[in-house]
Amino acid sequence: MLDDELRIAAWTPGAPALLGMEPQAGVSAPKLLCGHGEERPLAEALAERRAVVSEILRPTPEGDNRVIRVRASHFEGGEEGGGWLLLLEHDEARGGEGAVSDDFGIITRDPLMKELLRKVRKVAQSDASVLVRGETGSGKELIARAIHSVSARAAGPFRAINCAALPPNLLESELFGHVRGSFTGAVRDAPGHFRLTEGGTLLLDEVAELPLDVQGKLLRVLQEKTVIPIGGRDAIPVDVRIVSATHRALRKEVEAGRFRADLLYRLRVIPLYLPALRERVDDVEVLAWHFLERQESRSIRRITPGALEALVSYDWPGNVRELQNVIEYATVMGEGPTLSKTDLPPELTDGGDGGSRVTTPDPELRKMRAGLPAEGRRLLNALERSGGHMSRAAASLGMSRTTLWRKLKKHGLDREKLQEGEGD
Repeated sequence: MLDDELRIAAWTPGAPALLGMEPQAGVSAPKLLCGHGEERPLAEALAERRAVVSEILRPTPEGDNRVIRVRASHFEGGEEGGGWLLLLEHDEARGGEGAVSDDFGIITRDPLMKELLRKVRKVAQSDASVLVRGETGSGKELIARAIHSVSARAAGPFRAINCAALPPNLLESELFGHVRGSFTGAVRDAPGHFRLTEGGTLLLDEVAELPLDVQGKLLRVLQEKTVIPIGGRDAIPVDVRIVSATHRALRKEVEAGRFRADLLYRLRVIPLYLPALRERVDDVEVLAWHFLERQESRSIRRITPGALEALVSYDWPGNVRELQNVIEYATVMGEGPTLSKTDLPPELTDGGDGGSRVTTPDPELRKMRAGLPAEGRRLLNALERSGGHMSRAAASLGMSRTTLWRKLKKHGLDREKLQEGEGD
């Protein structure tokens, strides 16, 4: 804990172990934590009186450095003035991966997202078809654009079409084009997205929504690398890379008879999974500040602990897009340099736990427990004791909610299994 002049006032017994030294009352915290290096984001944020999450390096007894994550939040102290609360964390499993990265305009500190972005660079070096799976609002088009931007096709066009937004007859025309007079209203030739994207990358967003007859025509285009416009006779060669995106499990769509298996194998040469925002909790605060810095209607210098807890605890069914909308709402509805919990929309402040609860009934948890190693059973036991509440289960295990999700996933217990009691 710091006073309002950023001097150390108090600390818990765990602080010396993380810092590698015993703190001294009255010492300047920025000087102790940040030294005199050129890069001092934590010190700069504290000097500007704004909340921040940053990383510092501290020496270990072995002679190397460990990464310490520092969360700084300001609090009001009435007549005695305010102060700062610093939370110091070190995750052995993550090490130096906790730093914020900004690749392709995608802001993240989450290891899963960083691994995905590393895959994007590899994928971009080939022309193989890519299927990006992720929930609505999670940023699938950003991933498609990233693939295009570092590929050999970067100088060519990037186009995107939402397969769920158009009726079947218009969708076919938009994809493959048409010739004049081929149907009522076709007063001129139209090239279609495939021809307009020649030499570039075409994103088929919500590809699972394609009607079966259009799926057959798309399959032919992918196999023959030619397109025949509606009403046309001659096949026209096309050179286009396909990136598809969907929030559905295409294998289940195939089993249900709604998607062609042969098209699935053509589109899913390289599958990529985009984690939902609730699976990368550490990104919530990072993205919140990113969106705050981009808006001009109100200058926000800090987020109160209550507002931050509401943001982090919320389940984000609308993912990053919803977070952006929430930040815009908060900047419009609130006043002054502090974003408080009362600025947030009701869905984040009503109901207490923010929807951060897995919905699998207890019998399903018991069924999943069979055959798991000891650690997996311990995780499920904690979930059952907490009534499915992720934050409480994580706290009872002495870990963050992000770590709990990561460990559950390691044991094959992803979110869909926990919510539906079955695999993807």
